[in-house]
Amino acid sequence: MTLRVLFLLMLCAWLPLTTSAGALPTPESGPVLRIQGSNTIGAALGPALVEGLMREQGLLKIHSEAPDKANELRVIGETVQGRRVAVDIAAHGSSTGFTALKTATADLAASSRPIKDSERTDLARLGDFKSPGAEQVIAIDGLAIILHPQNPLSELNTEQLARIFSGEAKTWEELGGSGGTIHLYARDDQSGTYDTFKELVLSRRGKTLSSAAKRFESSEQLSDAVSLDPQGIGFIGLPYVRQAKAVAIADGQSQAMLPLNSLIATEDYPLSRRLFFYLPPNGKNPWADALVAFAQSSKGQAIVAANGFIAQTVQAMTVTPNALMPEGYQALSRHAQRLTVNFRFEEGSATLDNKARQDLWRVLDYIKQRDKTNRQVTLVGFGDAKSDPARADLLSKLRAMAVRRELVKSGVVFREIRGFGAEMPVAANSADEGRIKNRRVEVWVY
Repeated sequence: MTLRVLFLLMLCAWLPLTTSAGALPTPESGPVLRIQGSNTIGAALGPALVEGLMREQGLLKIHSEAPDKANELRVIGETVQGRRVAVDIAAHGSSTGFTALKTATADLAASSRPIKDSERTDLARLGDFKSPGAEQVIAIDGLAIILHPQNPLSELNTEQLARIFSGEAKTWEELGGSGGTIHLYARDDQSGTYDTFKELVLSRRGKTLSSAAKRFESSEQLSDAVSLDPQGIGFIGLPYVRQAKAVAIADGQSQAMLPLNSLIATEDYPLSRRLFFYLPPNGKNPWADALVAFAQSSKGQAIVAANGFIAQTVQAMTVTPNALMPEGYQALSRHAQRLTVNFRFEEGSATLDNKARQDLWRVLDYIKQRDKTNRQVTLVGFGDAKSDPARADLLSKLRAMAVRRELVKSGVVFREIRGFGAEMPVAANSADEGRIKNRRVEVWVY
């Protein structure tokens, strides 16, 4: 039995077969689905996915209505019998989605960060929200650091960002630029974008956001404000760069990286993040189940890409060798292409995380469709720096072997399994988040 068949059987255990037109129930009154949470998702991507599902269900006259309250939307369609079908979307920040699940005022939470341990505990009566069926990665996003288009700076590191947004660095001259006082722009406290920035940049250095920062609930308004302010700097989800200028970011010993699609897809870019739908494991809303299944489908991922986020569709990319790479990695890049997916692991283990489990069948599909199952695939493992380099080298190979074990079950014969230990870090090893990103397995095809 192939991995994809196994994956689909797993899905069927918790997702009803709801993708055929007319299969979903339409109650006499009230919305069929209530989504709350992330503004990053809810502003455009969430409504677009809902509309896509409605089209697949054969609904007619699909349109959106905006109530009086900002950042809320109702997507409406009609059945062939003329019955109105409505989905309510409230996009006031990721934390509000988990609160709404707890109070039973939402059926699905949209989040631009992983669920917190405290939220998982609060929602335990609804099931385990870290289980594969509950936690669904629907897209990859990158936090862009944006400046006014005329700002000459092109690169910053995460240490500088922490100093800037905590208010310690007060002028552009302190960063080697010009322009006088730095003006800070940030998302509000309910935002998953803010939570992600706080976690990746501020908290791990013991810093907090300066009270001088101007706060925004709307991503679009924040971006437009920075693009009009020559002294401004802000952080934003990738689709909302708009007229502003994004700069390259380095973390620890990593190379400075622009928020390019390929580097965000692999989650190598230091400020990359996952976008989630969270389903109550014990919930019974078939529209919530169907929306998650649609979001993971090829049609759903096409909508993800059309809305400016990074789809989880596997592609091959050419990597240009450079002197900072180990010689063996340079040789690999001269003869093979790297796939736009990295396998990562649950914290403190060699167990694939929930996204990696989804990615197994995506990678397998790619390999089989291109007839590369026989010695045309190499797995490359990496680890985080420890006091013993030999240990890091061994663990990097063991992680690659963990991916190999899964794909071998479906008939893939590998060309080589390589481990590069703690070399080529993509994040600083000074915090758990960075170490998790550095513990990764790349897939290369010939």
